[in-house]
This record gives sequence, structure tokens and C-alpha cells, in this order.
Amino acid sequence: MSHKHRMKLAIGGMVVLLSLSYLIYGGLEESLVYFVTPSELLQKGAVAYGRPFRLGGLVVQDSLIKRPDAPIYQFTITDGNQVVPVFYQGIPPDLFAEGRGAIVEGTFTAQGIFQARTILAKHSEEYSPAQDDSSLASAQKRVKSLITREESQ
Repeated sequence: MSHKHRMKLAIGGMVVLLSLSYLIYGGLEESLVYFVTPSELLQKGAVAYGRPFRLGGLVVQDSLIKRPDAPIYQFTITDGNQVVPVFYQGIPPDLFAEGRGAIVEGTFTAQGIFQARTILAKHSEEYSPAQDDSSLASAQKRVKSLITREESQ
């Protein structure tokens, strides 16, 4: 192979490698869910007004208010240090409730209210299936009867 040919191959390989790296980095960046806490948002001050954010924290107990005539909700999110009032128009997810974690996407207004477009409800990492004692007991009886039938044969 000539020197010229090796040089072209090396440059082509570098271009492919850089392109691939860029695509991987861009894909990871989009899939990561970054959010700010109420303390971080309030620290930004006027710089945060009108900019899109994901705000994460706990929905303060007894702060959720729903208008009776429309799907409009007001609530407060806290990180334990600061609180931010949130206004949301729409239907929240089923897991959304007071005292639970939530991430809201939207903008922070100059009035100090977070105008949410989307609510992402956070759930516990622990899975516990619903238990119906009557069906559990009947299943245990069926298993026992099958075992005794097999043993008697």
C-alpha cells in the first residue's frame, strides 16, 4: 500500500470514528433525564424566567388543588429546602399524588410560578404485587391437592 493510500484510509477511519462518537454522545444526552431541584431553580433567579426546565421534587402534602370545572391543577414541589408553586393544565398521570416524587416539564415565570406542560410521576423502586388473600388461599389449596394426588399415585 502506498503512503497516500494509507493516509486516506486513516483520515476516513478518523471521520467514521468521530461521527460515531458524536452520534453516541448525542443519543445519550437526549435519553438522560436532567432536572433541577426547587433550590437550584430559585438560585438561578431572573436567568431562569421563560426558559424550559425539568423541575423535580416531592409534591407537598395538602398543596394539591384541582379546579372543579376544568382539569387545572395547582400544587407545590419541594426539595426539603425550597418550594416552587406549579400550575398544570391537563390530566396528570395515575401515580401523581401528594407526598410523592414528580418531575414537571415547563417554564418558570417572572411571577415565581412554574408553568408545567408535562408531569412525570415517580414511583418507588420496590415492587410489591397486590395480594388477594382469598385467591392466594385457594391457589395454595389447589397446589396441596395436586401434590397429595401425585403422592398417592
